[in-house]
Amino acid sequence: MIIRPSPRYSLFASSVRVLGVVILCGWGLRPAAGQNGDLFRSPAGSLTAWSKGKLKLSGEIRGRHERRAGQNFNGGPDLDVSLWRTRLTLSYQPNAWLKLAGTLQDSRAPGYGADGPASVRNAADLYEGYAELSQPGARGLSLSLGRRALNYGDGKLIATPNWGNVSRTFDHARLRYRTQSADYDFLFASPVKPRTDGWDRPVLGDHLWGFYSTFHGSEEASQIELYVLRREQNRPGGFAPSGRLRINTAGGRWAGPLPDGWKGALEAAMQTGWVGPARHRASTWTGSVTRRWLMDGMPLDGSLEYKYASGSKDPGDSSRSGTFDQLYFAGHDRFGHMDLFGWRNIHNVRLLWTLELTKSLTMIVMYNSWWLASRRDALYSGSGKAILRSPDGSAGSHVGQEWDLFGVYQRKPLNFGLGAGRVLRGAFLRNLAPNLSPLYLYVSHTYTF
Repeated sequence: MIIRPSPRYSLFASSVRVLGVVILCGWGLRPAAGQNGDLFRSPAGSLTAWSKGKLKLSGEIRGRHERRAGQNFNGGPDLDVSLWRTRLTLSYQPNAWLKLAGTLQDSRAPGYGADGPASVRNAADLYEGYAELSQPGARGLSLSLGRRALNYGDGKLIATPNWGNVSRTFDHARLRYRTQSADYDFLFASPVKPRTDGWDRPVLGDHLWGFYSTFHGSEEASQIELYVLRREQNRPGGFAPSGRLRINTAGGRWAGPLPDGWKGALEAAMQTGWVGPARHRASTWTGSVTRRWLMDGMPLDGSLEYKYASGSKDPGDSSRSGTFDQLYFAGHDRFGHMDLFGWRNIHNVRLLWTLELTKSLTMIVMYNSWWLASRRDALYSGSGKAILRSPDGSAGSHVGQEWDLFGVYQRKPLNFGLGAGRVLRGAFLRNLAPNLSPLYLYVSHTYTF
């Protein structure tokens, strides 16, 4: 069974039509805008000029049509649906020490049906709304309060993923002390739970607090990050078993140059605490190397990355937990373009090749292979939920492989994307999901101003 959008909302009846209107509007502005040398000069620029830089308006209109076939582990239908997301951002900075900013986001999934989940649709709602107070200049104290997108490190543990139609943001409080070479953050963050039946409201029973420091030098120098974080979740926050989730994560990350033009990154973290009544002990580490070559004068970037996150050796033991908690993970492209799997009980090898054909056109090839860290623990989704499990470990450990090919054409303010992905099953999927045959196709366009 395939869920298809109605003709009214098909890709070529809605996406292309709206995009055409945007392009025509841009060309319609050309004569007037040409006098100022900017083809797409808009009221946003006029507002900034009128307010002498104090008011800034920006926005985004994104459409994506995607087909997801053979990848529903719970036996649900395939998807063939359009996804629309619109954002409008207004910021006001009356002086050097105060900034106010807000973003409205409207996410729609025409044709998905009335039961479309909150992960793909959320009528116009407050995506961001925060105040930031800071000492003038690049150093000193700053305080940020409200609802905001947050990204730390390379986005593995605390991040706002942008690929999803309804992106995660956080209700937060952050005190930052900045020096010439380091940022010291004291952070409280609670992920916003999207609601399809009303305004999104805080659910502070799911939150994280702690310390995150970043030491950085010049652009070519190494960067070091150290963090100590505490995640807590109660029943209103989403913790289903008895008791509460109380997990401590301590770790660090290094990224910097290596000999002969190579660059590297290494991150490791340990976890202690409690998952309900179970004592929690888990770990993770990742490492990567990247390098740039020239192929007929075109830049070619290649990277190799390995990731590991522990699993429980005996999931039947209710007194112990060894499955790494991925906190607020942003998984897109981490384990494949399809976003099928999460950073729990996993070994992953990823190869990535990026070829810059022109300044506007880029082609990417990505390969992923996954193994279970513990055969008896589950395979987990990108949201951290168990998908499949072999209690006695007889299904094997190799999950499978994924090949992805996608391209991006960027000509500001327009962006076009086209991609395809295919999963080749390993022993684990062949034994537990013999009818699974994941395929992913998409085409997207984005207009920003």
